[in-house]
Amino acid sequence: MRIREGKLKVGILQFFGWRDRSVPLNSVYETALERFSIMDQTGYDAVWLAEHHFSSFSVCPSVHMMGTMAAARTKWLRIGTAVSLAPFYNPLRLAEEVALLDVLSGGRVNWGVGRGFERSEFAAFGIPGEESAPRFHETVDIVLKAWTSERLSYRGRFYQYDGVEVLPKPLQVPHPPVWMAATSTTAIEWAAGQGHSILMDPHSSRADLVRKRQHYAAKLMEAGYSDAGRTIPMARLVAVDETEEKAREVAKRVAEWTIAAYIGPKHAGNVRMEVRDFGGKDPVDFYLDDVMIHGTAESVAEQIQSFAAEIGMTYLMAAPMSGRSFRLLTDKVLPRIAG
Repeated sequence: MRIREGKLKVGILQFFGWRDRSVPLNSVYETALERFSIMDQTGYDAVWLAEHHFSSFSVCPSVHMMGTMAAARTKWLRIGTAVSLAPFYNPLRLAEEVALLDVLSGGRVNWGVGRGFERSEFAAFGIPGEESAPRFHETVDIVLKAWTSERLSYRGRFYQYDGVEVLPKPLQVPHPPVWMAATSTTAIEWAAGQGHSILMDPHSSRADLVRKRQHYAAKLMEAGYSDAGRTIPMARLVAVDETEEKAREVAKRVAEWTIAAYIGPKHAGNVRMEVRDFGGKDPVDFYLDDVMIHGTAESVAEQIQSFAAEIGMTYLMAAPMSGRSFRLLTDKVLPRIAG
């Protein structure tokens, strides 16, 4: 099945969580690779690979290397990065790696790029947190210029280049479609001011996504850009099971894991402080009630369709919270919402 024009597009946001350390780490990758092959045959638009470092929350430090494996296992599926953490790369190396992936995949790359927010990552890579935004902005600028210039000359705050020929160029012309990860208001306004499309994250409440989407559209227009025809993927954590109770239990376990491993107390003071605003609720209840989509296949399909109508969503980036969630999403939900 391929998605028909005008239907909701659905991609998978692929985390590589290693929640149970009694399970061999390589099984995390084997499961993901099997999933890519299934996705290629069942109507998904893309897999979006999540990059993280130094945490079992998601053990994929190279989305570009994983992307080559995804490309080798598939024929139709687009290969998205969600995201390439730009401040941790030399910009030219990043331009080369993404372009090479685009060539090797036959022009199937979706480049999602972000600045990151986890303090431990910046500390380990020796990058001051206050440099995260300007390094991110400069790296994005350099990568796009490297892809579209025969030779690159650049004078920036962090990087300077003189007549460097960056090869290969991407197969897609002028370059792969590009999205900026934008969670904070300042990130949304910067992306809109540059005319960039955005990726919307899985940890914001539904009400917050609506507000941010409207703010982005307004700022885009202020900057002289059009919102028409833009694809704005919206990420949602999704649990599907045979009963509402089972799905809620899966969602609760993931909410507890996420809060402890990803945005818990040890992360206080990180770049993305607004993630810690739970609207006065217990954090787990906030995730269950306001963030996650969970239920039976029929219920989940209805929730997705209702939210899509409310916010004008044309692209769902679903992050299945269990293997069973992925199977039911594929077999029972996807045909209802995308086919």
